[in-house]
Amino acid sequence: MNEIIAYETLINLIQCLIGIFISIALIQSAIDKLNDRKGNLDWLSDHFSDTILNYFVPLLLLIITITELLSGFLLFIGVLFNILYSNIDLLVIGFLLSAINFIFLFFGQRVAKDYAGAAVIVNYFILNILGLISILFSFIK
Repeated sequence: MNEIIAYETLINLIQCLIGIFISIALIQSAIDKLNDRKGNLDWLSDHFSDTILNYFVPLLLLIITITELLSGFLLFIGVLFNILYSNIDLLVIGFLLSAINFIFLFFGQRVAKDYAGAAVIVNYFILNILGLISILFSFIK
């Protein structure tokens, strides 16, 4: 019995740690985009100037900012719900939305041929997938 409780506690701890880590990264990134929209827009316009995405940079910046903010807050609130109520619903939605966000970012970096930038995003994506896998382990007793 104690082994099951320890296992469930460890899985919940892993979910919360990964969720908080990614939440911090996404919320900080979104706040930076909100606080310095013009700087981000200028940098991204230059970054994508030779690509098909060049014409869509303002829209894409808005989409990325919204998905980062939303998934970051869903993860944060999901961690709280996991701790307080053992409810992982918001955590699952947050992990899924943040995975989509990381795929958007990865796609953009690859299109811009910024392979070093794309490689950094892979680390966040892997951690995010580990968060989702930890959710699956919640159902194994």
